[in-house]
Amino acid sequence: METCNKMEYQPINRLIIKMCLPPMISMFLQYSYNMIDSMFVACINEQALAAVSLSFPITNLMNSLSVWIGVGINVLIAGYLGQKRQDKANSVVTMGLILSLSVGIIVNIIVLLTMTPYYSAFTEDSQIFEYGCIYMQICAFMQVPNMVHIAIQKMLQATGNMISPMWFQIAGVVFNLVFDPLLIFGIGPFPEMGIKGAALATVLGYVLSMLISLYVLIFTKQKVKLKIKSFVFDFHMFKNIFGYGLPSFAMNVLSSLMITFVNLFLVTYSDTAVAFFGAYFKVQQLIFMSVNGLIQGCLPIMRYNYGAKKYERVNRTYHSGTAIAVIIMAVGTLLLVLFPRQILLLFSASEKMCSVGIPAIRIMALSYCFGGVSTMIATYVQAMGKIVPSMVIQVLRQGVLLFPLMWLLNNNFNIMGIWWSFPLTEFIVFAIAVIIVKMNKSQVKNI
Repeated sequence: METCNKMEYQPINRLIIKMCLPPMISMFLQYSYNMIDSMFVACINEQALAAVSLSFPITNLMNSLSVWIGVGINVLIAGYLGQKRQDKANSVVTMGLILSLSVGIIVNIIVLLTMTPYYSAFTEDSQIFEYGCIYMQICAFMQVPNMVHIAIQKMLQATGNMISPMWFQIAGVVFNLVFDPLLIFGIGPFPEMGIKGAALATVLGYVLSMLISLYVLIFTKQKVKLKIKSFVFDFHMFKNIFGYGLPSFAMNVLSSLMITFVNLFLVTYSDTAVAFFGAYFKVQQLIFMSVNGLIQGCLPIMRYNYGAKKYERVNRTYHSGTAIAVIIMAVGTLLLVLFPRQILLLFSASEKMCSVGIPAIRIMALSYCFGGVSTMIATYVQAMGKIVPSMVIQVLRQGVLLFPLMWLLNNNFNIMGIWWSFPLTEFIVFAIAVIIVKMNKSQVKNI
């Protein structure tokens, strides 16, 4: 057993706990950056909160691109390790770092060039526009360290090392949590920077995570390593990194498009509605990102055992992971249904925001359990290399089905129709996902 990877022989439930808890914590922390910024920025005024809320689709898109490359690297490395092809796994490490650095620089430049027209399209309030541009002029520079450290995080997770990546995230988030108030409000020797301080604390937090991750990969003993001397660019590997990570990218990027789409409706009602949805979505993302962390632990287990042709372990991981996802989502639903006002007050919500937000939170929370199961099914077929059905589930959840339902219900029931479109969409997609998994069950035996 000493020569085997633990994903090949450890009891599944125990393995899921070991593999999933660290990335669940990591994903929870990764998406807490924007929530932490929002909580402190809300103390400035509601316009500042609205500006950071409008920035969320951009920062979420940036994170989505990082996860796209990272998950592609993760799936490819796990598969090669399951096939005992160590040299190939090491080549993926080098290819992944090159891609992460290159894409990060390109995205940084694009964000800087497009943020002014972006904010112009969503607000006529000059103060919100100014706050938003100031915030993103600095936050744009988070992309390179974000992409590099997430790529390394996924490399190590593919080998079964889930602890080190968690510490990358903890270091960055703790830095952001400490320096946000210091730089925003000018506490002690630090200058009062306002919304600039929130952005700067975020960027520096990502830089710290990147530096720690590079040190761990290069200077500590890991099951994969950089391949420099004999590295040759492999187009097939390049294509597979993007292909295998595409469903995860879709899941994340479509949420950015969804927020943008919802904001187009909400701006016709009030800036308060926009500010509320931005605050709510950060809370929702923390719950969904906990499930995403669960997925990031289950995916390499399923992919490794699929590569090793241990199909029973693939299926047991899927079933156990689904049960855990439902439990997480059920707890999240209860918290939001029972304590919506207390959650909104974390963002210094006015009574007007609470009147809009409390019924909205309770309605949208009804979608969570359905979304958790659909996401696990998408991950299961992704682990088998079935990219198209996995993509179909994600695109339906946050795009193709949601948008027309939202338009239809908004026209008939006004703002309440927007909130009800979420649980209705998730229920329909859940039914479709169950059909998809049954259609693909012959690919893996004993489902």
